[in-house]
Amino acid sequence: MIRVPMIALLLLAGLAGCADNPSGHHGGLPPQDPADYHGVPTDTRPPSMVPAPVAR
Repeated sequence: MIRVPMIALLLLAGLAGCADNPSGHHGGLPPQDPADYHGVPTDTRPPSMVPAPVAR
């Protein structure tokens, strides 16, 4: 007997959460990069190899 009111309550709670902001987006301008940001630096050099230890 408690199942029907519980399902109705959960359904209403779910709909109330969606009804708060029907636009679906945050609005405003997208974030901008700082003026001195030039993207991720790309290192085109191969990795440097560490010399092997000398066997004794």
